[in-house]
Amino acid sequence: MESLNEMWQLVRERLKESCGEVIYDIWIKPLEIISFDGAKAELASSEFMKKIIEQKFGTAIREAFRVVMGFDVEVELIDPNAAVQTKELAEKEASVSIEKNTFETFVVGPSNRFAHAAAQAVAATPGAAYNPLFIYGNAGLGKTHLLCAISSEIKSKNPNADIIFTRGEDFVNLIVDGINKKTMDKIHEKYRNCDVLLVDDIQFIAGKESTQEEFFHTFNALTQDGKQIVLTSDRKPKDIEILDERLRSRFEMGLIADIQPPDIETRMAIIRRKADMLGLELPPDVVQFVAEKIKSNIRQLEGAVKKMNALVNIDGSSVNMAMSQTAIKDIMNDSRPVSATVNSIISETARTLGVSQSDIISKKKDAATAKARQVAIYIVREMTDLTQKEISAYFGGRDRTTILYSIDSVSENIKKDSALKKTVDNIIKNVQEQ
Repeated sequence: MESLNEMWQLVRERLKESCGEVIYDIWIKPLEIISFDGAKAELASSEFMKKIIEQKFGTAIREAFRVVMGFDVEVELIDPNAAVQTKELAEKEASVSIEKNTFETFVVGPSNRFAHAAAQAVAATPGAAYNPLFIYGNAGLGKTHLLCAISSEIKSKNPNADIIFTRGEDFVNLIVDGINKKTMDKIHEKYRNCDVLLVDDIQFIAGKESTQEEFFHTFNALTQDGKQIVLTSDRKPKDIEILDERLRSRFEMGLIADIQPPDIETRMAIIRRKADMLGLELPPDVVQFVAEKIKSNIRQLEGAVKKMNALVNIDGSSVNMAMSQTAIKDIMNDSRPVSATVNSIISETARTLGVSQSDIISKKKDAATAKARQVAIYIVREMTDLTQKEISAYFGGRDRTTILYSIDSVSENIKKDSALKKTVDNIIKNVQEQ
């Protein structure tokens, strides 16, 4: 098959035969194919038609793809207009985040002082201080804040600086889309000629061969021209599994800085800073209580302060110990619904092992996806009281034998593979700290 359109034409012909000409003309013919990555096809449809087509013709469309391609294909209907609006909203939110997350609003303590100083040095002299700067640490400790602060500081000194701020997952999607739509030249032009490239959660590109190849050449082009690169990850380069060795060595050639969970004094300072920004007065005992209860995730600290501020503004409540207990109970692990825990496990496993959440619960069977799925199933078993049947429901309704095999396989492998055991332990730790 020579092209995306040729494949789609064959699928449509199959649908025309199975659905009939009248139904085909009304519902199928208006559909357009957007992309196909070898496992999933995205089709463009209006929001109104999308719901009806998914309900009435979803099975027929997937069957037509299966007949044409010879294997199961996941199909997703997308409203292009809604997608544009979502993208614009995300870009707007990202812009606001960069404006708010500056060096001035970053609370410095022993756990993050080195990373903060390195980020400031990079922002002061892009391309000259540390290149690349690689910041790693668990989720919710301020890595993204430092990226935003670097961007904000450079922009304040040089408004014309061409800064690209992206996530590893978004870069993967960009490359897949560029390959499908044959727009790689535009991507090269944009990414290999910017002044500063900031990538959050770079570990997500691990295992993605085409994406790693593109990032390798982008990395070389930028560093050879003296342009600055800053990367963040949930672990140091040597601990990122299935990462191209060429990239690993380049990530390690600059400066590596870690961020650890903040001590109690820093946590209290973060709480006070957030409260001051919201105009909220917090008694000392409340500040200390929240800092003692939430020990390793800055986002949760900020979330607790926001919750207290909302209670004051909406209910007129007084800030006291009882209110602080109410504010934090929803984000403590022991009160989190099982479904939220499972979703966090799938999300964290996907992020750690470099696959997408949708792939883990799909029917994809490539080695990377299968491994991630088995790890996620094992961790769900370890962290919840769900039965095998209940676990199955979260993973596409797989049979009991598959669930049992995944649990037994990972259980045996972590006994003889220390790297896998460390990976599993880190995922569990990150989920517990969310």
